[in-house]
Amino acid sequence: MATMISMRPLLLVFALLLALASLPTARADIIIATAGPMAGTNAAFGEEVRRGAELAVDDINAAGGVNGERLVLLVEDDACDPRKAAEVAAKFIEAGAIFIAGHFCSGASMPAAKLYADAGVVLMSPASTNPKLTDEGGWNVFRTVARDDAQGDAAAGVIATHFAGKKVAIVRDKAAYGAALAARFSAALPAGTEIVLDETYASDSKEFGDLALRLTSAGPEVVYLAGAYPEAAQIVRAMREAGSEAQFIGADSLLREKFYAIAKESAAGTLASFAPDPMRLPAAQGLVRRFVAKGYQPEGATLYTYAAVQAFAAAAQATGGTDGRQIASWLRQGHAIATAVGEISFDAKGDVARPRYTWYRWREGRFSEADDINNPQ
Repeated sequence: MATMISMRPLLLVFALLLALASLPTARADIIIATAGPMAGTNAAFGEEVRRGAELAVDDINAAGGVNGERLVLLVEDDACDPRKAAEVAAKFIEAGAIFIAGHFCSGASMPAAKLYADAGVVLMSPASTNPKLTDEGGWNVFRTVARDDAQGDAAAGVIATHFAGKKVAIVRDKAAYGAALAARFSAALPAGTEIVLDETYASDSKEFGDLALRLTSAGPEVVYLAGAYPEAAQIVRAMREAGSEAQFIGADSLLREKFYAIAKESAAGTLASFAPDPMRLPAAQGLVRRFVAKGYQPEGATLYTYAAVQAFAAAAQATGGTDGRQIASWLRQGHAIATAVGEISFDAKGDVARPRYTWYRWREGRFSEADDINNPQ
């Protein structure tokens, strides 16, 4: 009898241990962050990344979080300033952030990325398009928006599908933007494309008469303008005055009212590429309606920021944790991820694979989508 009585406390302890083991394991929050110009003249850009990240976090948490853990978002103003961005990065790291859906400006993303790399933090910008971000960035750098020079690939694709066999001339400025565009365009041209002239000019040039004559004399049927709009507009006008009937193709720099103001009617028919409006993408329609219902138009980087948080969540879920290097490795393997801006994947550098572009054509002083280019029969 005494033996039975002495065992009761042990049985009670054992039962208590079983009960405790059956309780849910406590989980820590996953801290992520975003940064951009949250005040001043560029505050609208900061609002884009903040709103995109906030709604993505809310939606992911409502669906159960990431591996059962809740996301917590930190937001800071980096003023699009490199020094301020470094300070913000240090603050995020100290707070324990493991993923950054930012920064907005390339000049802020690049110095911050180096600090994040040392701390094991993944950065995915929804707006920084400077090629140097991923060309010179570390293992931890990604972006959901296409890089500037990828437009050169898109232009070469238009040559292949709409101007095959045509003689091509390339006109590039000496600035990084134009040089990168021209290099990508040249490398991606269809085999056998005849390049009749490849000319470089100084970005601050004022006189383009001689260049226009050389180009016109070479007889190109298509001219790729790899440079900023002020000089490109002058080249277009000078070539038309010299009698050229070539098709002009360029990048987003040409989609400025000042381009037409300089080139005037010579600009008619010029084609230029730009990233598609994410608000018009089929995958975004439900999300757009939700933003609009809240009184906000999700323009610019809003949906690309939402997509960045989605990409992080997908990688963390797939790797079963929050280790930055494992997440980055998974992303660089090219896995397809369903996001607010459609299905995306990343290449070995961290750039979006196969970025999409919309083509626009100048007519009567304004540009509109070139349906024959965008939606060929």
